[in-house]
Amino acid sequence: MSEPVPMRASAAPEPIMHADGRPRTGPLRPGERVSLSDTKGNRHSIVLTPGAVFHTTKGGVAHDDLIGQPDGTVATSVGGLAFLVFRPLLNEYMVSMPREAAIVYPKDAAQIVMWGDIFPGARVLEAGVGSGSLSLALLRAIGPEGRLTSYERRADFADVARKNVAEFLGGAPATWDVVVGDLVTAIRDDPVDRAVLDMLAPWDCIDAVGERLVGGGVLTCYVTTVTQLGRVMDQVRAHGGFTEPAAYEITSRDWHAEGLAIRPAHGAGGHTGFLVICRRLAPGVQAPLRRRRPAEGAYGPDYTGPLPRNVILG
Repeated sequence: MSEPVPMRASAAPEPIMHADGRPRTGPLRPGERVSLSDTKGNRHSIVLTPGAVFHTTKGGVAHDDLIGQPDGTVATSVGGLAFLVFRPLLNEYMVSMPREAAIVYPKDAAQIVMWGDIFPGARVLEAGVGSGSLSLALLRAIGPEGRLTSYERRADFADVARKNVAEFLGGAPATWDVVVGDLVTAIRDDPVDRAVLDMLAPWDCIDAVGERLVGGGVLTCYVTTVTQLGRVMDQVRAHGGFTEPAAYEITSRDWHAEGLAIRPAHGAGGHTGFLVICRRLAPGVQAPLRRRRPAEGAYGPDYTGPLPRNVILG
């Protein structure tokens, strides 16, 4: 299927959500982004523009036929192809929005919000911001009374994230600050309740984040490779001011259920990354040493990373 006719450059897209995170309701309006799903489950994202046409292999769907219709309507192309038309949900927008950096996918963002215990009113530190997908999930979770401070080393990534958040919420929310710079040197002294690190070398930032994270606060690190996983867990152990880190990999599997034909579907959400989660102890408190000894050879002569406090090389 060909690309939909783009909006005129002079028109600004309508936000998908209200600034406070509530979804928009009522008839579909010009400038709104909507998702069209066909009977095979293929989804297309378009911005409603008066006079424009969404072209398919079975004829077009006029945008004017969608404008003014209720959310959740059915549109039919000239050739008889039916589409469900909805305003996109947050998880749909996250995977379809423009990106410069790889995004945190919805299945991982959901776990970060839950296991990272992101609550309404929380003061949250995020690094790096990437394309803004996780920022959107965090902004929704902290609500209008919270504060999200996102650090990003690359200005071009930060610009894309700002644009994506602005399209979804209708502008930069008052609860969000984006700081362009390296976290270790640019980090503010303000205390934070929760911290989420999505970066190449989160182990370099454990000390800086630990100084700002309040006692009982939760640190979540998102990494994509097993070498990063091992390094950040050992760095947390070596710090001594955090609980024993726990590591998770989140996978998902779709299912097909139709009459007696019940089986796993062909689609599945495989590996995207690992989550490392731990809690900050009170200032000056050191975590008790683990009684279980590391496996033989875990910290052998080839190991060059940080050493947990209960490991002595000899």
